[in-house]
Amino acid sequence: MWFITPTLEQINQMSRNTMVEHLGITITAIGENYIEARMPVDKRTHQPMGLLHGGASVALAETLGSFGAFLCVNPEEKACVGLEINANHIRSVREGFVIGRATPKHIGKTTQVWEITVSTEEGKLVCVSRLTVQVLDISR
Repeated sequence: MWFITPTLEQINQMSRNTMVEHLGITITAIGENYIEARMPVDKRTHQPMGLLHGGASVALAETLGSFGAFLCVNPEEKACVGLEINANHIRSVREGFVIGRATPKHIGKTTQVWEITVSTEEGKLVCVSRLTVQVLDISR
């Protein structure tokens, strides 16, 4: 499925000096048809009540879907940009880590759709998100 398959170290290097690094998001696995990451639930990702901020869950989801989309195209010819993202927040989390997993629902020539689940380390569902990505031709 993947056009390119970087190592985990290479893909995590791409996040240096970005919001992804600031939030502590680390890509932990690239499988046959998924990409996975973990994010801490701490002062960087809390909302004022001490719970995981919904926006942090969405940032994790968009990070995973965007990396997944990027891995499916030739980066010398194509670029992927987010068009729309939605999220349903299911459960609150106060501490520890959440695990995000993105799987493709549609990989087309001009669009991609990714489903992202965010769960606790114990496997309890925290958030379900869907990201639509536009595939742009940059080879001109």
